[in-house]
Amino acid sequence: MNEYFAHETAVIDEGCEIAEGTKIWHFSHIMPNCKIGKGCNIGQNVVVSPDVILGNNVKVQNNVSIYTGVICEDDVFLGPSMVFTNVINPRSAIKRRDEFKKTLVKKGASIGANATIVCGNDIGEYAFIGAGAVVTKEVDPYALVVGNPSKQIGWISEYGHRLNFENGVAVCPESGEKYQLINNKVTKIA
Repeated sequence: MNEYFAHETAVIDEGCEIAEGTKIWHFSHIMPNCKIGKGCNIGQNVVVSPDVILGNNVKVQNNVSIYTGVICEDDVFLGPSMVFTNVINPRSAIKRRDEFKKTLVKKGASIGANATIVCGNDIGEYAFIGAGAVVTKEVDPYALVVGNPSKQIGWISEYGHRLNFENGVAVCPESGEKYQLINNKVTKIA
């Protein structure tokens, strides 16, 4: 008996490791050698390519493509129809499987609907990528980025609230957590 749930229309290839409490919904395809952690939710019509790693409690909304080379740490949110790439200069007639680039999405990061993450650009802890953004460079922890190409417009708390710094310190309005801004880098201090 499986410790995870897969809808009858989902396709799960051999060699996958899927932890307990994970749910895989309609028409999704989990390709060989993927590792999916505990309590994940894989929405409808999702493709998880070979060797992808998803940590615990990763939420993948409908119509998402997660290509080989992607690693998502715990508590990552992937919004509807967002996509990762894994080749910088794709051409149909040229095989570039040996050129796949890695992309690491760190703990607690959220990527909005229809965003594109160009391969080789890591997303920092608790960063927030706005809907429709096209990420073409590294994203710092706690950064709030939007647009095409994406640009940082501020900082965001672990609870997903925009941070307003005064004298280098900000307090999350919902949780009361405190953050410090030093040399354009944010750290949680309490």
